[in-house]
Amino acid sequence: MKLAQTHGLTETQTEILAAVHAFVEKQIIPNAPELERTDTYPQAIVEQLAEMGLFGLTISEEYGGLGESLLTYALCVEELARGWMSISGVLNTHFIVAYLLSRHGTAEQQRNFLPRMATGEVRGAFSMSEPELGSDVAAIRTKAVRRDGGGYRITGRKMWLTNGSTANLVAVLVRTDEGRDRPHDNLTAFLVEKPTGFGEVAPGLTIPGKIHKMGYKGIDTTELLFDDYAASADTVLGEKPGAGFKQMMDGIEVGRVNVAARACGIGLRAFELGARYAQQRSTFGKPIADHQAIGFSLAEMATKVEAAHLMMVNAARLKDSGLRNDVAAGMAKYLASEYCNEITQASFRIHGGYGYSTEYEIERLMREAPFMLIGEGTSEIQKRIIGKGVLRDYPL
Repeated sequence: MKLAQTHGLTETQTEILAAVHAFVEKQIIPNAPELERTDTYPQAIVEQLAEMGLFGLTISEEYGGLGESLLTYALCVEELARGWMSISGVLNTHFIVAYLLSRHGTAEQQRNFLPRMATGEVRGAFSMSEPELGSDVAAIRTKAVRRDGGGYRITGRKMWLTNGSTANLVAVLVRTDEGRDRPHDNLTAFLVEKPTGFGEVAPGLTIPGKIHKMGYKGIDTTELLFDDYAASADTVLGEKPGAGFKQMMDGIEVGRVNVAARACGIGLRAFELGARYAQQRSTFGKPIADHQAIGFSLAEMATKVEAAHLMMVNAARLKDSGLRNDVAAGMAKYLASEYCNEITQASFRIHGGYGYSTEYEIERLMREAPFMLIGEGTSEIQKRIIGKGVLRDYPL
């Protein structure tokens, strides 16, 4: 049987996924090794993603998008990550910002940004982390202070900004003094428009340079520095100061489905490579796939691919239905990321010494898979969310 198949898709969904799969086979898999080796931004591929309409995949048709579901998006991400995980990273933060605008933006903010986001003219980035904090969102230090005459002045330092230099719209979470008792209710999301590139891209706004990483190459990861940056009141998401935490957590839920999908894509590709190599490589007079140890390993890998895919699809469908999916998204992200790493390591072992060579694709996957354990909250954070969530339905 073919792994990671999704039942009950519409004809439109099937056509979109077939087009993305063909694009991955023809344009991404052949070009990924060189782009990854040289840490080069995949500009030509990104332009083709825009031509295919993928930047507007989930944006309403009213604003020029395709109006597709989270499930459709997640399945496209799975396909893209199967080819090269970095490509899915181009879309991930853009998708979250478009989602935040669609769910929480004012009518004017939606009219201003969503049509340009649908074409890829405006590309989004998403910023919560800081150098001394990740998941401890309540401890955010970057601060926006109201100024006389309206608007805010923002000062602080944000970290781990994916697409930091190539994006021109950043949804950033900062602290505002709303005078509320709960720290989470004193956080506000701003929509910061900026030019692309590095250095001081606007007065008081600096992108210092790329952060170099062991994997996830080709995509710029940066810091974002605010130094008395002037932000007008209408750049507050939804024009609701103090609502930023709830807004961003809503975005993180769909982001966790996204990371689960990326982990599914990497895991599926690692299985494909392992299964192919095991049938090509022979020892003791037969393909190593015929040795029971390798056969059992492939069976475990295939089962994990299938389980992760099903949990990811379930989490996406829950969100699309309008039901709460924080636990399902946490479970999908936790399981898919852990299984992704286990599958990739198993495939690496099947490859033997060749797996350690940069000429073989599995070497790249070995450097990409660990990021799945960290992105959008570590496995430990997911366990906290899951533990608290399930106890809601199992009270004393």
